[in-house]
Amino acid sequence: MTGHKALLSRPLVALVVIVFAVILDQVVKIAVEKYLPMQEAVPLLPVLALYRTYNLGVAFSLLSGMEREFIVGMRVLIVAFVLWLWRRTPKERPFAHSGFALIVAGAIGNLIDGFAYGHVIDYILFHTETWSFAVFNLADSFITIGAGLVILDELFGPKKADQ
Repeated sequence: MTGHKALLSRPLVALVVIVFAVILDQVVKIAVEKYLPMQEAVPLLPVLALYRTYNLGVAFSLLSGMEREFIVGMRVLIVAFVLWLWRRTPKERPFAHSGFALIVAGAIGNLIDGFAYGHVIDYILFHTETWSFAVFNLADSFITIGAGLVILDELFGPKKADQ
């Protein structure tokens, strides 16, 4: 994958991926709102359940006491910053470009929730009998996977000859 132009370094391809991911995220959230009971676990696997709840902050409900406008503004700045990073990253960095596209898609998905509902719709819960992970959504998964790809690219991606 190295030594050639990354597919997602092309703006049109990245835009298509972002739009598809945002649409998928929003369709799932609409279905969750329509069909999933509020704050009632629907078991899927022994360690996985659907659990609809609302997040008034950012990841893991951080900043949930902040004003809605601050949260929305912060998300807009994050999207702008990631897009800036995407443009500055060399075309031969496929994992980074893929990661940036997923981060932007996830941030936009959660940004839409903020504008439309005033909160983010979360619905995925990993848990055991004695422990549970934070409730999250598909957009959060895009952001997490995207960040992982950027980190992988940084660790294992092509390096400049002068370093």
